[in-house]
Amino acid sequence: MKPKRPRGRPAKVLGEHNDTRRRLLHAGVEVLTEAGYSSIGIETILKREGIPKGSFYHYFDSKEAFGKAVIESYNQFFKKKLAKHLQSDEHKPLSGFHAFVADAMSGIEKYKFRRGCLIGNLGQELSTLPTSFGDQLTDVFTQWSYLLAAYLKAEQDKGNVDSSIDCTYHSKLFWIGWEGAILHTKLQKDVEPIRMFVDFYLSGLKA
Repeated sequence: MKPKRPRGRPAKVLGEHNDTRRRLLHAGVEVLTEAGYSSIGIETILKREGIPKGSFYHYFDSKEAFGKAVIESYNQFFKKKLAKHLQSDEHKPLSGFHAFVADAMSGIEKYKFRRGCLIGNLGQELSTLPTSFGDQLTDVFTQWSYLLAAYLKAEQDKGNVDSSIDCTYHSKLFWIGWEGAILHTKLQKDVEPIRMFVDFYLSGLKA
């Protein structure tokens, strides 16, 4: 008697499926960060990755579903990087914050000011995006604010941040100003707007 074949996709096929999906999401992050969602067709991303157009719907139900998956992929990547930077060091006040800012400026310069923050970029074209994107983008900023607020509270407990400030409020305030600073940095092709904003923001945190 022949052994029964296990149900479901073979491991090799499943691995190839996941790999192709990851490639599409990675390309989506890069392309949408530079060019935006509304002006880019799926064909552009498929051609870039050498994937047949007919194969796209094996991985995503629609362009909207793809866009939402790209947002979540970027969110997970960014949160991981943000958490890595935001490590408190009792000997170097706010060193994690400074590490995050330095890395962000380096990345913007690396890509010749063509890229910035995918979430902020999409927010600027919100009126032309699927309505489902709005709540998702808001939720992403909420997650980022939570991470920064926890870091500021840790720094506050060490005496590196004014004990009277509301860390949750100041965390939300940071992301509002940060996205504006990135926009001006891209427009001016100079990181000075980021430096100006960060200096102003830090002046409100000093113990």
